[in-house]
Formats: sequence, structure tokens, C-alpha cells
Amino acid sequence: MSESVNKKITDGNYDKTLAVKCVNGTFVGKKTEGVIAYKGIPFVGQQPVGKLRWKAPVDVTPSNDVYEAYNYEKAPVQAPGDPAIENGMGEDCLYLNIWRADETVTEKKPVIVWIYGGGFEVGGTSDPQYDCHSLVKENPDVILVSLAYRVSFFGFMHLSHLSDGKDYQDAPNLGLLDQLMGLKWVHENIANFGGDPDNVTIWGESAGGASVTLLPLIKGSHQYFKRVIAQSGAPAQTRSEEQAIAITDHVMKELGCKTVADLLKVSAQEFADTWARLYGFYQVLGIRTFPERDGRCLPLNPWEAYANGAAKDITFLQGCNKDEMNTFLGSIGVDRWNAWANQRKAEKLIQLTDEEKALVESYCNDIQGESYEPTVRLFSQIMFQVPQIRLSEEQTKGGGKSYTYLFTPESSVPLIKCGHITELSALFNHPEITAFTGRAYDETFCKTMRKMWIQFAKTGNPSLTAEMSPDGKAKEWPLYDTEKKVMVLDEQNIHPAKESELKIVDWERTYFLTNYYMP
Repeated sequence: MSESVNKKITDGNYDKTLAVKCVNGTFVGKKTEGVIAYKGIPFVGQQPVGKLRWKAPVDVTPSNDVYEAYNYEKAPVQAPGDPAIENGMGEDCLYLNIWRADETVTEKKPVIVWIYGGGFEVGGTSDPQYDCHSLVKENPDVILVSLAYRVSFFGFMHLSHLSDGKDYQDAPNLGLLDQLMGLKWVHENIANFGGDPDNVTIWGESAGGASVTLLPLIKGSHQYFKRVIAQSGAPAQTRSEEQAIAITDHVMKELGCKTVADLLKVSAQEFADTWARLYGFYQVLGIRTFPERDGRCLPLNPWEAYANGAAKDITFLQGCNKDEMNTFLGSIGVDRWNAWANQRKAEKLIQLTDEEKALVESYCNDIQGESYEPTVRLFSQIMFQVPQIRLSEEQTKGGGKSYTYLFTPESSVPLIKCGHITELSALFNHPEITAFTGRAYDETFCKTMRKMWIQFAKTGNPSLTAEMSPDGKAKEWPLYDTEKKVMVLDEQNIHPAKESELKIVDWERTYFLTNYYMP
């Protein structure tokens, strides 16, 4: 295991006012502009290296030692391209970070735990966009946490079908189990930071959004959180056992491996290089890695589980962006997009009945414009928009609550429009990060969005009174319920509307595609 960035403090020379005692040690943070950050706190007893590769996370062991919590630790191993790995990457990656205001209050604060996206392929907590300093400085009445999880081939790899794979039943969903272990640590320790362990909201976008909608389906998870914020992520972002095995077998063939024992001898770097070539997110827009509907960790039919009330005690705030897949189009260009999308469309059509194929073709044929428009719209429906609305439908049907939104501001970057992830810089209070937005969105609009997210975490209802609202106007956010009401997050006019007016989904021609999930 490579050396940790944060060191053990053995000479007693540290600022006691910045130290917090936890089960697995005392951690010393750093204060900047009235916000104390604690970075790189391990939430496992042993990092998943060596023989623990592809094993479930190990719980912490009690310790009285004192450690620096000054710096982010390494990102999980992945194919190159993501900003999170500029801090380095390694298999020893299960750490979390905490931001809190430097103030003494008697009342425990609501806690929001961020889970990053990246297609379950890439990502890490050290991505500059996920730094929570500015968010906490503006909203000192909450505590923010970000936690890491294994991604890609180390986080989601089916191995139990191999001759020596019977002891690797957890391997297809390790990333989710890592998240759950991180939430357990938060539950047991956050009170010492001033947080309320009984008022935790889990928050994620894309694969992080999918994660926070899958975690409620894992047995025993509800004790660790009571609310979910899911942005552009839903249970559709999962795969079957057969799909998972096909990916494993392809990778093993490329590596010349036949058993788990063989795989354990392969270096992390060789895995990353091979994966980049075959399925790399930034290399070939792989989008092949997903948690597995294994009937063990996750139900075989997550939609049915929601409809049957699996999360009726948890309140949701969730939604999607107007032009989700345009971000991918803008990132890889028209020619690469068309090649990728046409191949994926053909793969999807093979799964469908003749009648369903005709419906999909009818949908695409009705879309006017450039060569890419039909597939960009189709995959926005399949991957993000329809699953998000179905989640609202099933959660409501199961007796639970869902506050649903449609985000509409457009980027100034060519082709991206109101694409995937373009809302993040607004929500994390990073107007300076404009890689996908091309511009800073209206300041009052962004502040209002943040206030609604914070209000939801505090109370379970994102509505704002006129006094709370940055523009001085009340924002009454209705539940999705039987009228299918949605909050439109428009840069000039935040307002509720019925889905039937917005036409987020095509109920006849694309809604059924959620039965086939994403791959």
C-alpha cells in the first residue's frame, strides 16, 4: 500500500481547537475563512489492497491516535482523463472529507453527504468542482461530507462465475458497499463535528444520482439517511448478471487471465490501460460499468421495489436537465457522437419487440434538425429523463414523496445547451468553473437553487418563503403526486408546471424503455 498523504501526529503539536475525536482516531482539520475542512479521513479499517482487492469494505477499528486531515487522499484507480486523478490514484482510496463552519452552536446541524458521478467509471472527491468550502461559507447551518468509492473494474466487477470466484459475491456492487460503509462512519461520528446523525441527506449526480437511488434498496441502509437528492441518476443505471459477465470475460481475455488468482496478479496500472482501450469513459465513451441487479445486494427489479414502497419512508428531491446528452455530444464532437450513438441504438433495438422498435423509430423520425439530433434526444430519454420521471412515478405509487425538477438554463459552449452536469457549478457555488457552462449563470438564480437544496436537507421540503428566497419571492415546490407536478428551474423564472405541459418524456414511445435499463 502506498503511503498516505496525511501523517500521524505523534509529538502532540497540533491545534486542539481543530481536532475532532472519532472512533478510528482524532483528526485535525484546517481553517480557512471561517470554514474548517477535514480531508482524507479513512472510513475503513483496512484499505482494499492486496488480498482485499474485490472484497467488501472492512469496518474501522477503534484508535486513540491523532492524524492530520489536511489533504485529499488518492482517487480510486480508473482510466485517465478525470480531474480527480490529478491528486494521484490508488487502490487505497476509501476516505471522506468534511466541511463545517467554525462556530459554536448547541443544536446539531443537518448533514449532506455528496457522492460523485462519472458513469461508475471515473471520478473522485478531489475534483475541484466538489470542494464544499464556498457552499458551507454561504450556508453555515449545514455540514457537508464527500465520500469516495471504488469505480470501474475494482468497484463493479462480476467474478463469482469464475472457477475460484465463489468468495467474490460482493464484487459486482463494491462501489455501493463502499458508500454504505462511508455512511455508517458518518452516522457514528458526525455528531462530534456538530452534525445530526438522524438528519442526513445523501446527494449525488449522474452515477452519484443513481447511487443515492440504489442505496435505499440495500438492506439496512435506511438507518443512515432520511432524504435523497438525485440529479440525473436513477435505478435505470444498472445492469443484469449476463451483461456484467460479458464485460468481465472480455477484459479477462484481453489480460490473458482465466481466474481471480490471475487477476489479483495484474497491476492496477495494467488494468487502467486495458480498460481505457476497451471501455474508457474519456477514450471511447464506454458507459458499460453499472451496479448489478444481482438479487442479493440489489433487487432484480428496482422499479418494482420502489412501487412496493421500498423507500416510502425516505423523501426525494430529484430531476433532470433539458438536454442531457448534449454534454457528451459537445465533448466528443459530432462524428464520434454519431458513430457511438448509432452503434448503441442498434444494440438497444435488438433487445426490443418489433412493435417497440417501430415506436422508437417513429420517435426518432419525428425529430428535425442536424444528423445528431434524433439520437441525442433518444439517449437523453433512455439514460436520464425517462428514468427520472419513472422514479417519481414509482416512489409516489409506493407511498413515498418526490419533489421533481427540470433544469433549463443553456450553456454558451457550442452543442452543450442544457446538458448533463451543467447545474453542478451553480449548486457547489463555483461560478468560476465554466468548462461545461461557458459562463456563470445568474447569481440570484444559483443562490436560490442552493437555498432550495439546503432547505430540503433541513426540513424535507425545498419550498422557500419570500423571506428565505434570495429574490424575495416565495417558491412553493409541489410534490410530484398524481398530477405529475414538476418545478422548472428556469434561470429567469423558477416555477411549477405539469409534466404534460413540459413534455419531459414521450409516454408512448420511450417510457417503456426503462424496462430494459441502460446498457
